[in-house]
Amino acid sequence: MPPRRLTVSAMARPRGRDSDDESNNDNILRCLSCQEEYDTDDLGTCRECYLEVHETEEDLKSQIEDLKSKLSFLKLPSPILNPYSTDLILLPADEPSPAPIPAHKSVLVSRSPVFKAMLENDMTESRSGTIKISDVSFDTLRAFINYLYTAEAPLDNQLACNLLVLGEKYQVKHLKAHCEQHLIAGMNWDKAIENYAFAYQYNCKQLQQVSLEVIMDNMPSLTQNEYYAVLVDSNPRLIVDIYESYLIKQINSAGGIRL
Repeated sequence: MPPRRLTVSAMARPRGRDSDDESNNDNILRCLSCQEEYDTDDLGTCRECYLEVHETEEDLKSQIEDLKSKLSFLKLPSPILNPYSTDLILLPADEPSPAPIPAHKSVLVSRSPVFKAMLENDMTESRSGTIKISDVSFDTLRAFINYLYTAEAPLDNQLACNLLVLGEKYQVKHLKAHCEQHLIAGMNWDKAIENYAFAYQYNCKQLQQVSLEVIMDNMPSLTQNEYYAVLVDSNPRLIVDIYESYLIKQINSAGGIRL
């Protein structure tokens, strides 16, 4: 887009100018980049500045396309679809006779410091070529491994929670942040208390803050929320934190308490 232009009348006028000078100045337009003057009859704009902005815009577009191309090149094919060169398997430990999920040691080591410690040392998983993961379903584990290769996951609310737990457990920060943003985007009053407790448990600061803001906006309905009683039983300290945060907000809104 061409640089914006601004009339002199929009700026502070020097004192001592007569009305004719002010009227003439009202008809002057200035390029905000170089301050070159234009009359109102002139339909053009500062060509030099326009070309400079246009070149900068084209250069940024080129850089973005280059980054997209590099990301496409670096994205690895899913081992689930191409298992032939893989050198280990992962199994959901709690499922009976689960299908193995193939993977490459080098990829897991590069994506997770936990897998790195596990596979680069003389541990059972490194020797056997099999990693058993508890408290996870086959579908969640498959989505987790697929994300390590492609940085993509077909998230819904439940899968986002499940993958966030794995992201925290195996220190895959990008996955954890991706799932946290999905949960924030889908935030509403029905999910707020549950998400607040979940965020506290898995150290999701941004999700916890957004959840708390939604809760405080709905304090008259707090005890009617279906997850309120659950939280009272499971972690009453968080209920206290909610009321303390709400009280602080009220005090700040009122300008403090006068003694």
